[in-house]
Amino acid sequence: MQPAAPKTRAVRPRDAASLVLIDRSGEEPRILMGRRHSKMSFVPDAFVFPGGKLDATDEKAKPATAFDSEMKAQIAQTPALGRRAAALAMAAIRETMEETGLMIAAPGDVGEASGKAWSPFREQGLAPHLAPLRFVARAITPTESPIRFHARFYAAPAEIAAGELRGSGELEDLDWYPLSEALKLPVIDVTEFVLHEVRTGIPEQASGDRPVPLFAYRNGRPLLRK
Repeated sequence: MQPAAPKTRAVRPRDAASLVLIDRSGEEPRILMGRRHSKMSFVPDAFVFPGGKLDATDEKAKPATAFDSEMKAQIAQTPALGRRAAALAMAAIRETMEETGLMIAAPGDVGEASGKAWSPFREQGLAPHLAPLRFVARAITPTESPIRFHARFYAAPAEIAAGELRGSGELEDLDWYPLSEALKLPVIDVTEFVLHEVRTGIPEQASGDRPVPLFAYRNGRPLLRK
């Protein structure tokens, strides 16, 4: 009898955040999404929302506005969001600017200690605008995955985004997709879940009495916790 292969320890998830920009000016909501490059190691060719890993500068940068009372209440009900909730929102806004050219910002001082990543905001006398943001969900990559993230998904209305839409090359086919079309794109399961949340109008209606749902996995199968 062959001895059982030793179990490998699961990779620790890295903190990450995405921003779901929603345009409800027409009959059908439109969502800003792009396709990850085919050579990327994590979910290549999948359509995603702008976002990425938490950077050390995201915790040092200063926002122009803080979360409103509803968001603070959501954070209080979801201990896993904790003290990094604001830094992760900053990461989502920074990554959105880097990948799409759009800024979610208001007049303010982002701070000198925040480094080069935040220079576009600093040069324009702007800092991240957190007040309009809402939590949609958070998700943790399966334990068997060699690359893992603990992602937080924030939502914001498209009209607060300033700038000209331009891709950085990290996301291809970057565009505003009607929700019905977005649901037909090649997306991973958590992205599909977030899109369904948008369809219900939950991001805009989210209040302090709604805990942030967790999309996770058990024995390789999706598991939603609310």
